[in-house]
Amino acid sequence: MRAVTIARNYAETLLELARRADDLRGWGTIVQSIADAIREDAQLRAFLETPRVGAAQKNAVLRKALAEQAPAPFVRFIESVVRNRRQMLLPQIAHEYADLVDQVENRLHANVTVAREADKAMRTLIADRLSTALDKTVVAHVTVDPRILGGAIVRVGDTVMDGSILRKLGVLKQRMIGR
Repeated sequence: MRAVTIARNYAETLLELARRADDLRGWGTIVQSIADAIREDAQLRAFLETPRVGAAQKNAVLRKALAEQAPAPFVRFIESVVRNRRQMLLPQIAHEYADLVDQVENRLHANVTVAREADKAMRTLIADRLSTALDKTVVAHVTVDPRILGGAIVRVGDTVMDGSILRKLGVLKQRMIGR
């Protein structure tokens, strides 16, 4: 079974547990913190990866580390992941969990490229217009690329909406030379 599929299955289980606890975002924050720690801390990553340390020892360390920060069902979920030797999938599980929460909360993430730095009001306007157009709550991740000259390029999943001046000039050029 592919790692993405396995991570998705664990994320679905975590989502159900978080729903029962009525704390989707809180559990998301905790699992993302663990994923970030695995990515950033080489010592933690080595500890979790090594086959020399058994699942029981790993679980004991994780249980102690999470005792104050996480609810008991969350800790048991992490222990289950470790027992099944899937602890290195925790970053992928966190990513899949965030995607599932976005679906549940009817939210999309859009990458928006603009030519000049957008202030807070412009970012809010972009998010609001996209939310209206897509009929979902849109979280806009704005980046600046002066090469597009003006307008915006919006990417939502596999869909690209290119309203840049650069593209419009390219279309005009093609029409003028007759191709």
